Amino acid sequence: MAGEVENPKKTFPAALFSAVILTCLAYIIPLMAVTGAVSVDQHEWESGFMAVAAQMISGKWLKIWIEIGAVLSGIGLFEAQLSSCAYQVLGMADLGIIPKFFGVRSKWFGTPWVGILMSTLITLSVSQMDFTNIVASANFIYSLGMLLEFASFVWLRRKFPTLKRPYKVPLSVPGLVVMCLIPSAFLMVIVVVATKIVFLVSGLMTLGAILWYFLMNYCKSKKWFVFANGDEIEEILS
Repeated sequence: MAGEVENPKKTFPAALFSAVILTCLAYIIPLMAVTGAVSVDQHEWESGFMAVAAQMISGKWLKIWIEIGAVLSGIGLFEAQLSSCAYQVLGMADLGIIPKFFGVRSKWFGTPWVGILMSTLITLSVSQMDFTNIVASANFIYSLGMLLEFASFVWLRRKFPTLKRPYKVPLSVPGLVVMCLIPSAFLMVIVVVATKIVFLVSGLMTLGAILWYFLMNYCKSKKWFVFANGDEIEEILS
């Protein structure tokens, strides 16, 4: 998404730094306030307890506001993830991995509306699952995807060090490896502690993605759909 941002070399570091600081404060300050003001059994600390604690401290009005904030936060997180997924679909269409019509943009806003629609339909299709399994499966697949992204990130920097990029991390290859190893360790913990249901769901989705890849190659050979040839990408890499 760096290509969609003006001056990413300046904007990205500032945005990431600010996001980390604000996220830490958003967790630490309410947690310290609640632990200092409320004395309850540890077993009562479960999902939604912050709203309950707010009611114990200041009344029902604060509980309502925290619940509203939680809903808006969830919507914001969903929109951010939806945007990321939509641009991944757009990128695959531009590379010729999936049919070209998946990369269609809105005439008014320039957003990849087909990718947004696909991501929304997938989200709705799994909404009938148990919430805990949805979160665990999403984290598992996300971890696998991030490990693949880290590996691709280091490989591209090593293979094409002079490639023009919207934003380039100012580190050498060894520095990039160390930078990626730290979050990779946490991602591996998520993979290791996954339950059987999570392994089943994630395995089926991974298998489906592999079958989809071969199906797209077959459609490309039969010329059933129009695919981008990816000439621009090949010119950049060459």
